[in-house]
Amino acid sequence: MYLLDTDHAAFYFGSLSAERTSLTRRLAEVAGEDVFLPIVSFHEQFAGWQSYLRQRRPAPHLVYAYSRLEALVDAFKLMHIASFDQAASEEFESLRADGVRIGTFDLRIASIALTRNFTLLTRNAVDFDKVPGLRHEDWTAPIRPK
Repeated sequence: MYLLDTDHAAFYFGSLSAERTSLTRRLAEVAGEDVFLPIVSFHEQFAGWQSYLRQRRPAPHLVYAYSRLEALVDAFKLMHIASFDQAASEEFESLRADGVRIGTFDLRIASIALTRNFTLLTRNAVDFDKVPGLRHEDWTAPIRPK
């Protein structure tokens, strides 16, 4: 089972790119019920658009931002959502107590992955390598022929 972190979700739902192509090819090989988005990624992306919308912007920018926010909601409706539940919360607190120092959103996502035994799909190996026991892979990189 797989959990997309925020950057992989952004590539998956974003515009055409080499990273998106690689990711969608790999995901096509996995059963849809085995792929999840963490609710934390929705929170993170929503907060970004909310911050953008709080600033005074010309009308075309507002229209664009609201259309992207609506697309975000629609995209998350299409996927299975992994909740930040009590087990994830306890894992998060345990990791913090153990001295794991990465961003709060990233640690929440890692906690969800650990408590559900998911492999996290991310490009952020630098931070996620700091989380003991977390399996992670980057599916945005091109697959090299054997």
